[in-house]
Amino acid sequence: MGFVKEFKEFAIKGNVMDLAVGVIIGGAFGKIIDSVVNDLVMPLVAALIGKPDFSNLYLVLRGAVPEGTALADAKKIEGAAIFAYGNFITVAINFILLALVIFMMIKAINKMKRKEEAVAAAPVAPPKEEILLTEIRDLLKAKA
Repeated sequence: MGFVKEFKEFAIKGNVMDLAVGVIIGGAFGKIIDSVVNDLVMPLVAALIGKPDFSNLYLVLRGAVPEGTALADAKKIEGAAIFAYGNFITVAINFILLALVIFMMIKAINKMKRKEEAVAAAPVAPPKEEILLTEIRDLLKAKA
């Protein structure tokens, strides 16, 4: 019985629940970021410099692979040792673009937060009645 009670206390703690919510939202946010990169940013990059797909770039370290063979076919050749660096380049470019998009989104969110904080921190002018009452009080103090 003690184990079940301990597990229940652990699972219901705020930190575990916050973590679970964070993981779920993070997964959904990751899909949004993937869509932004793949559906919005990459087409722009492709329009400017062409499709940045280096996945078929490789070096043959050992074996006889005919020139111009696709990477998938080159890997199937028996005895061939393939150094497939192109996919790494593609993934690295995608990561840099993803990091840039996330940076821009976080920067925009921080800017909005600063505006909200500035509005919240701005002193609120007292109502006209309060100003008039303060002036009357000050005049009465001056005459006394």
